[in-house]
Amino acid sequence: MYQKLDGSKWRHIWIVGDIHGCYQWLMDELARRDFNPSQDLLISVGDLIDRGPDSIKCLELMRENWFRAVRGNHEQMALDAINNNDFSLWALNGGIWFSSLSHPQKLIAMELLKETGSLPHIIEMTCDNGKNVVAHADYPSAHYEWGKSVNKQQILWERHRLTTFMCGKGEGISGADHFWFGHTPVDKRYDFGNLHYIDTGAVFGGVFTLVQLQ
Repeated sequence: MYQKLDGSKWRHIWIVGDIHGCYQWLMDELARRDFNPSQDLLISVGDLIDRGPDSIKCLELMRENWFRAVRGNHEQMALDAINNNDFSLWALNGGIWFSSLSHPQKLIAMELLKETGSLPHIIEMTCDNGKNVVAHADYPSAHYEWGKSVNKQQILWERHRLTTFMCGKGEGISGADHFWFGHTPVDKRYDFGNLHYIDTGAVFGGVFTLVQLQ
């Protein structure tokens, strides 16, 4: 559920909002930032797949040494679909691309989708800007602790903390310097204290938000 990274192993570290199959767009954004795969690291807040044009290539990023990701709700929907042999919910939420693949492509995709079951729900990393915690939608507690038992469903799906912040209220999280979330498309990056929401809806005609942590 938790994975810990040592930021000192990389030159530069970037974090990116929901990718959703937009592989080439992501590559273009990395090229503009002179990203060096032999020295730098990219961390994803989850939702590698669905809705965009190239979910398979985005899944293949999991096998790159320069890439890390937490699990998103779209990866979880795909895993549930495979495990339960019920593709209806996933298909309704952008997973329809899977059914249009050829048989050889489906075998490749199936293997990659199963590998998303090894993605952590939470990444903790210490780098130049302090202790960073990455999760897809939320860290469902008022205080972060390594290894703490928290609700996995809320990590993947919860929007309440963000929506209350948007209404001028909201409760922060202690225990780390920065928390990074995606999941809910917003018109721009939002920062509420040490909480950062960076899914700026690239696949919906928005932009990719990449933030340099180191």
